[in-house]
Amino acid sequence: MARGPFLLDPPPGFQGFDPWKSVRVYRRNLPHWRQDGATYFVTFRLADALPAKCLREIARAKAAWEREHPEPRSDEDWREYAQLITRREEQWLDRGHGKCWLAQPEHAGRIVSALTKFDSQRLHLGAYAVMPNHVHVIVRPLPGHELDAITKGWKGYTAREINEAVSRRGTLWQEESYDTIIRDAEHLYRVIRYIGDNPQKAGLARRCPLWVRKDWSDAGFRFRKEGDEP
Repeated sequence: MARGPFLLDPPPGFQGFDPWKSVRVYRRNLPHWRQDGATYFVTFRLADALPAKCLREIARAKAAWEREHPEPRSDEDWREYAQLITRREEQWLDRGHGKCWLAQPEHAGRIVSALTKFDSQRLHLGAYAVMPNHVHVIVRPLPGHELDAITKGWKGYTAREINEAVSRRGTLWQEESYDTIIRDAEHLYRVIRYIGDNPQKAGLARRCPLWVRKDWSDAGFRFRKEGDEP
């Protein structure tokens, strides 16, 4: 059945991709797009969340993609690459590999505390899900603040707190996060549904911290309820 037009107005505080504004792009293992004022969907994971078998599979997929997409590569090529790699990673993440420190309520609480601490000061927080070995966030940096500095702060603070709590040393988080600019209200709606569905898809029956800001939920941008259409 064909879908009708998307009818919801953008929720308060949301700003999607603006085709008239400049975009900064940089690449590490993944491409990253930056635009002032934009809202992002971010996923960051624990360093041990992907087993060696998965990393080998991703390396093979990356090599195959590079053979099929020789230089020069367009922004659209790089978006395709990011989607390919992140889809494979997320399939593995939901299997619950690694220590899964965030399955423990006290550690998940530390993540929530970090995410919410500077809401309305440095960032506009839209939604989050704290999974056992990764975190999904919708966030818009406020003027004067950059996404990379925000995610670095989240990771640095929570790594210190969790490492101290469990008497461990070493790297807790994978250094590079996945992030993408949310294009428009319809894209935001789908991302929120994805975040809300993730615990159940991973067999967790929503036993993890899930949140979407109330004014967004009131505007129709909410997690799926039983009986909702896909």
